[in-house]
Amino acid sequence: MNILVVGNGGREHALAWRLAQSPRCGHVYVAPGNPGTAREPGVSNLAVGADDIPALVEQARERAVEMTVIGPEAPLAAGIVDAFEQAGLACLGPGQAAAELEASKAFAKAFFARHGIPSAAYATFEQLEPALAYIRERGAPLVIKADGLAAGKGVTIAHDIDTAVEAATSMLGGAFGAASERIVVEDFLTGEEASFIALVDGETVLPLASSQDHKARDAGDEGPNTGGMGAYSPAPVVTDAVHARILESVIRPTVRGLVAEGRGYRGFLYAGLMIDARGEPRVLEFNVRLGDPETQPILMRLASDPVTLFEAALNGRLDAGAVQWDPRPCLGVVLAAAGYPGAYAKGDVIEGLGDADGDGRKVFHAGTATNARDEVVTAGGRVVCACALGDDILAAQQAAYDLAETVHWPGRFMRADIGFRAVNAQLQAESS
Repeated sequence: MNILVVGNGGREHALAWRLAQSPRCGHVYVAPGNPGTAREPGVSNLAVGADDIPALVEQARERAVEMTVIGPEAPLAAGIVDAFEQAGLACLGPGQAAAELEASKAFAKAFFARHGIPSAAYATFEQLEPALAYIRERGAPLVIKADGLAAGKGVTIAHDIDTAVEAATSMLGGAFGAASERIVVEDFLTGEEASFIALVDGETVLPLASSQDHKARDAGDEGPNTGGMGAYSPAPVVTDAVHARILESVIRPTVRGLVAEGRGYRGFLYAGLMIDARGEPRVLEFNVRLGDPETQPILMRLASDPVTLFEAALNGRLDAGAVQWDPRPCLGVVLAAAGYPGAYAKGDVIEGLGDADGDGRKVFHAGTATNARDEVVTAGGRVVCACALGDDILAAQQAAYDLAETVHWPGRFMRADIGFRAVNAQLQAESS
């Protein structure tokens, strides 16, 4: 069958790459895609933006697309799945009503409270003075979040009152436009973060492999928040017992709650979690799509046919145990442009991409473009993600960094410690 992937980042490159490997796949179209997707066998880019829903529907019709997979959150929040379904086209993702779980953090926090889903204490504000009074009364550390979609940048972890005040003032002052006309101020949770992504067919929940993202820009989880500087799968913090708790206290109650509120869910449901010292999960946020960069290592480990899995979700026929994984861990390192997550340069020629990929390793494009000479150049803050499989997490880490070192442009940088928690756990186990 012909498949359309909507989006242009590393997540969409990974989706297109993996779907094109399926024996059931005819051709994969990516709208708008990037230079990485353009170079994949069996994949073509379409010059249509991810937010141009009428044009995407028309392209799907013209190209006999039988399945569309939505990558980013913005078109989901804008109702792309509803539009495709109204046109009689199969589209994997939640409808607009269910997508509010990510599109509004205030809605999500109230939803958690209604359905007994564990999360941090919080308050929402549209006016600055009440927000500042609450911040001063509550005390630091706090987390300040823009209510709406802010491309992964609308979150400030404030370890002191001054930082919290500055973040609230900036957001309510219009730092993220309409997305920060309302803010959420919530307690800071301690523990270890994990990403738990499931495929949902309306009722059945199929957990994908666990993963852990690294949001902070600098080594040791220091520095400003980013869209993610790297990820690995599986995440050792998600033990069998923790896995069961996440399903029973977070994922399944969320799916039941959405159904009860008339927001039935199909697609990928992503819980960003904090796991405390007792192994109890609490929700940091929900995303209504696959994560980036978690998708890249997860899909490198996927041994089952993705077309069959996604089709089963669309048709309400998921089997909760019907997925196979490569037992080897996979680790991905994001190579970013100098200045990210602030202002950064664009247009630098990227060298080393031609020789990068190999057995068990892959460079996924995220913020790339081509110039007039058809050279691949930087076009975003997170430029590429270098991923590698390994017999253990230490081997995967070494292979991913070896791969990353083959790719260059002026000012590129990366964290030097992606996967450090899992690596430290392995080293401690080996020495005991």
